[in-house]
Amino acid sequence: MHNLSATFVLGYHGCDRRVGLALLDGTAQFTASQNVWDWLGSGIYFWEANPLRGIEFAREQKNRGKLSEPFVVGAVLDLGFCLDLTSSTGVAAVKTAYEVFVEATSKTGKPMPRNRGGPDALLRGLDCAVINYLHHMRTSFQPPLQPFDSVKGVFLSEGGPIYEGSGFFNKTHIQICMRKPSCIKGIFRVPEDHLSEL
Repeated sequence: MHNLSATFVLGYHGCDRRVGLALLDGTAQFTASQNVWDWLGSGIYFWEANPLRGIEFAREQKNRGKLSEPFVVGAVLDLGFCLDLTSSTGVAAVKTAYEVFVEATSKTGKPMPRNRGGPDALLRGLDCAVINYLHHMRTSFQPPLQPFDSVKGVFLSEGGPIYEGSGFFNKTHIQICMRKPSCIKGIFRVPEDHLSEL
């Protein structure tokens, strides 16, 4: 969690074409995801520097019956005060939040959320709960601590290894969860040639 790395990045948001065109012409706003399995917590999700992964995600959503025409929009993102899970301080903050969350959850008698969804653990109920709890913890201090504008993480093992014995995986990506919509500084149409493989 810091402002030490570059704060402006390009992000790509997979969606339905109707939604994407409305975002581009300014008649719609991004909607924050509130799923209990969102691995970086609640917010607006983008693939960093990866328009192809954005359109792949939209195609996967179409196959699940979630949208009708896959589309991707690009955005200029100012990460601002970022909970960066590629940094030691970001990882330490989430680890501490987990320890406090376990204690708080045990007092309520509720079961701990779990990550599930096969070897890739695509449904991140535990991670989502811990990160959202970290945001809650920061606002409950007196005085409240500065809220995070964004959360950034690397998803390493999705999609299986690219070849037998490989440490590289088919769908490794950096994802960004924007918590402060005003940090989305601009939206742009993604050129078609950016959506094809090399």
